[in-house]
Amino acid sequence: LFNKAVAVANMGDLAGAEEEFAKLEHMANERGMVDNEIDAMLNRAVLRGMQHDTLGAELMLREALRRCKEVDCPMRGDILRNLGVSMVHQGRGQEAYLLFDTALVLARTAGELEQQVLILKDQAGAAHEMGLHQLAWERDSLRDVLKDSLLNVEKVRALTDVQEKYQTERNLRQIKELEVQKLDGELRETQLQRTRNIYLFSGIGVVALAIGLLSRLRHVHRSREAIRKEKEISEGLLLNILPEEVAAELKAKGEADARQIEEVTVLFTDFKGFTALSEVLGPKELVKDLHECFSAFDTIVEKHGLEKIKTIGDAYMAAGGLPVENATHAIDAVNAALEMRDFVAQGMDRKRAKGEPFFEVRIGIHTGPVVAGIVGVKKFQYDIWGDTVNTASRMESSGEPGKVNISEATRSQLDGIPGFVFTPRGMVHAKGKGDMRMYFVERTSTGT
Repeated sequence: LFNKAVAVANMGDLAGAEEEFAKLEHMANERGMVDNEIDAMLNRAVLRGMQHDTLGAELMLREALRRCKEVDCPMRGDILRNLGVSMVHQGRGQEAYLLFDTALVLARTAGELEQQVLILKDQAGAAHEMGLHQLAWERDSLRDVLKDSLLNVEKVRALTDVQEKYQTERNLRQIKELEVQKLDGELRETQLQRTRNIYLFSGIGVVALAIGLLSRLRHVHRSREAIRKEKEISEGLLLNILPEEVAAELKAKGEADARQIEEVTVLFTDFKGFTALSEVLGPKELVKDLHECFSAFDTIVEKHGLEKIKTIGDAYMAAGGLPVENATHAIDAVNAALEMRDFVAQGMDRKRAKGEPFFEVRIGIHTGPVVAGIVGVKKFQYDIWGDTVNTASRMESSGEPGKVNISEATRSQLDGIPGFVFTPRGMVHAKGKGDMRMYFVERTSTGT
């Protein structure tokens, strides 16, 4: 059936070839020949891609990947690579790039240099489609390095052949030397000198080849170092987009599952007077001030173990207790919020002293359950959803400039925790939520 399917495809009947591979897949499934079944699915997906059925090809490849994971088949790298090619054709370059990255790791683990060269070519194409021309150039350069490594393997084989040939010739010459000993002195001396010359030139050739091999081995070492650095760059780019744990899951599985997290603390910030300030400051000055604040917020969030979720205009959103759950998320979020508030206050004092326009910050915090996961297929991001997010936003909008406003749920998390003092605000109306009990939080004089 396999040969028949290939023959039908060579005649240009792609749909007929897919039917033959479907029969082969069914037969392999019935006989428990899992590797043959998955191989047939992979060929069917390739044929669908050749017929411009990119969605059908992707669905078939994902099913093949699922079956491959169940039995730990050796074709996982090939499936991921073809899935990446399908996504490139759909304009989903970023997803394709990450799939190629996982396929590359599998090929490296298996020592498949030729497969690595093909994957790097596809990965460079994906980067080019996304407009990341520098990254595309780097992947092509790495591909050239691996092609050199393949050439080096061939040279090692050639050197082995030369050495074996040399040893054979040496044995033959030794036999001839014994025969030459029967000749008279002058003829024998002439023959021995000729033999010595042959040994000398053969030895020089072997040494020259050995020197060349040493040079190539050094080049391979540099190539491996370049591959290691490229892997570090790729992982760094991924970790700038996703939390480390989510990135690891995405690389291992090709996807990341959404999770229900029962208790996190969500933090929102917003700048008072930002719209009015945008009418006074030029675009460059406005973006410069916003960048300065958000860069400081990023540092503060990382310092206190929170996860930055996103920015929306002049609003900044972060959360504690995810993707890895912990028991200090409320404390971490409040400490981060107070440090953010103090940073903005210091900048406000400097600008006020210079007579320059400034903005103030409102910060709101709420604790509760959320759903967390990755959304989108282009420029995807890690995000969270749920009523907890909406309530945290209402804590911010119901607060006051220069204050950190928290809900009753967050305050209850801080019961018995030294270092904080709370100012009850009573029941405050929050848009869409009704009246809610809120508190302003500050550090005590002995708090950290």
